[in-house]
Amino acid sequence: MKAVLCRELCDPDALAVDEVEAPAPGPGEVLIAVAAAGVNFADTLIIAGTYQTRPPFPFSPGMEAAGTVLGCGAGVTRCRPGDRVLATPDYGAFAERLVVRESDVHVLPEAMDMVTAAGFPVAYGTSHVALAWRADLRPGEVLVVHGAAGGVGLTAVEIGKALGAEVIATAGGPDKLRVAEAHGADHLIDYRSEDIRERVKEITGGVGADVVYDAVGGDAFDASLRSINWGGRILVIGFAGGRVPQIPANILLVKNVAAIGVNWGSYRTRAPARLAESFAFLFDWYARGLLKPLVSATYPLADAPRALADIKARKATGKIVLTVG
Repeated sequence: MKAVLCRELCDPDALAVDEVEAPAPGPGEVLIAVAAAGVNFADTLIIAGTYQTRPPFPFSPGMEAAGTVLGCGAGVTRCRPGDRVLATPDYGAFAERLVVRESDVHVLPEAMDMVTAAGFPVAYGTSHVALAWRADLRPGEVLVVHGAAGGVGLTAVEIGKALGAEVIATAGGPDKLRVAEAHGADHLIDYRSEDIRERVKEITGGVGADVVYDAVGGDAFDASLRSINWGGRILVIGFAGGRVPQIPANILLVKNVAAIGVNWGSYRTRAPARLAESFAFLFDWYARGLLKPLVSATYPLADAPRALADIKARKATGKIVLTVG
């Protein structure tokens, strides 16, 4: 079978497609014929050795896959051969065949196509866990979403609206802001030409935001900390902006603010039943038209280096997906 291989710590352009032996499922595992694979910022980190998971070489990146079940190991009950599924492996999705744990497999609703499914789990799963569980976002609260046109940020805009929030979207440039607006954002801030702190204060009448969803870090986080409401919650999703912010604890104390880390992947091993519950909510919202996933580009498997380079350069709106089988 064909697979994208990482043979050493590298940039995306060093990856290559090669022939490898097809895997077989063991007990409690599922073999999937991959039709499409989602591309994430974390994939650029894992090949560079800066992600929390460090696979042995050689390995295939890819944390999201959609495809058809080919076989099941002993004890598997959640799916059967022929089922259309999405899967969330630690890595390995950039390949024609994939073996995953049964708990990482979720049967797709009939209306969801493979390309949409491949880009669905990490972004929507992260935003649902972050906003509904970690922040306990309430109807009528003000939510700021940084990087609101990106693969993860755009899902936070949609889920924030589904939960009844007033959403302020920040992004770099009018084109990206129009994407966020089309997916439900109530207010728009162009961080390239506007001061985030001042605009949030202006929009909220000086009160500040109740919840901040921050996948960017750096200056965006600093501005959020100084434009958040008393009792607010800042969700630390990631650091696509490159700088990991340092939090002055005195500001948390004086403003009664909580800084909350969100590691969606940790639920896969620590609370997989909760993730199944999350996907049930998300699939229902998708069926009802509350979620409208945006896949802005699809590339063939051989173009995985280009797809990862685009993600790393923050050129994408919505999701990028590799078409595999």
